[in-house]
Amino acid sequence: MTARPDERYWDLVETWPGERLREFQASALRRQLAYVGARSEYYRGRWRDLGFEPGDVRDLDDLAALPVVSKDDYAAALADAPPWGPFVAADPADVRRVHFSSGTTGQPTPVCWTQPDLDRWADLWARMAYSQGVRAADVHQCLFGYAWFVGGLGGTAGMARIGATVIPAGSGDTDRQLDTIARYGTTSVSGTPSFVLHLADVAASRGRPLRDSPVRHVQVGGEPGAGIPATRRAIEQQWGARCFDGYGSLEFQPIAWECTEQLGGHLAEDSVYAEVVAPDTRQPVPDGTPGVLVLTHLDKQACPLVRWWTGDVVVCDRAACACGRTHARLVGGVLGRQDDMLVVRGVNVFPSAVEQLVRRTPQAAGEYQIVLSDEVTDPVTGYLTAIGLRVETTATDTGRFARELAGAARAQLGVRCIVTPVPAGTLPRSTHKSRRVVREGAIRKDAT
Repeated sequence: MTARPDERYWDLVETWPGERLREFQASALRRQLAYVGARSEYYRGRWRDLGFEPGDVRDLDDLAALPVVSKDDYAAALADAPPWGPFVAADPADVRRVHFSSGTTGQPTPVCWTQPDLDRWADLWARMAYSQGVRAADVHQCLFGYAWFVGGLGGTAGMARIGATVIPAGSGDTDRQLDTIARYGTTSVSGTPSFVLHLADVAASRGRPLRDSPVRHVQVGGEPGAGIPATRRAIEQQWGARCFDGYGSLEFQPIAWECTEQLGGHLAEDSVYAEVVAPDTRQPVPDGTPGVLVLTHLDKQACPLVRWWTGDVVVCDRAACACGRTHARLVGGVLGRQDDMLVVRGVNVFPSAVEQLVRRTPQAAGEYQIVLSDEVTDPVTGYLTAIGLRVETTATDTGRFARELAGAARAQLGVRCIVTPVPAGTLPRSTHKSRRVVREGAIRKDAT
């Protein structure tokens, strides 16, 4: 590993004063818009229709004049120009890798990377792990998936860049994962919170709790996890290690991550320009106010995106962090997805808030599901009147458990909750991303 000017930081750009960082972003944005306008068929055509020229953006605030672009826009454009779509701005000969969306709601969509894009991706992953205490002496076991999924290869490349020993284990084969941790002295792992908790549950049931293992660093992502205090606490207690949140997406890898202060993920502001906007007006909201994150690449070559609507609800904080890093933080990580928010008799409820409630409920064990069914739906309007909760429990008095959890939901979430207790180990486990919201019956998705 190359000697660092300051061993506390992977890159001193993390500590730049706000004015210097903003000047850098403005300059990088102007270069990027010129590149995108010249190379991306999609943006060139859309901007021409709007009468927009890249030179119209003089400073960062000018970018808000452009419309946002969503996954629906990406998919529609792909259908008109298969197989790669009109967003690709690099010469096809320069594309070195393609990753795909899950395809759970339609045809999988491709996102391309050039070699500089891959180098940037690996460096950001290294910066993330380094800020959480991972060093060259660590043995890292990557529990993110590798088949089609974007997470595993990014984690592997980043840890290798630090100089750590990497075990690309993937997200399956529980017994072998546990044997590998014990046999090879794994000190660091990364994976989805659901798989990390699943491994801990299995290890404990076999009398070899992971809190007795050498693992001291757990980095989770792909679904709400370390940003939810009760989930973080469960992971840290079961693993006997510190747990850190990481946030990324197929299109932006990675976006933000926690440092050792664990006070929200620092945005990679030298790689992306971030806006937080109101979901209805799409106007900027003040720091400390929830809004939807909108991102613009500052140096992506293959599939650059301008004002990308992530759909993720976040709260931005630009207050100084004790770690010395100056990049803005997303307090509490991703609070939820705007399209996943449940509206129950006018009360907005994010699945992450339900997870926080369940994880800190005594005798709640393992998995849970939010069940949306005819039982909790108004038969006339089709809108929710309550939520169903199917929860694993170790309680002997399941009736009392259900009543207490329902009461806590009413007090803390402000909604009626119908709790169905089930024995521990009943609900399905996932090695990738857990399916937390289940729709049963004729409930309308648009009613939630």
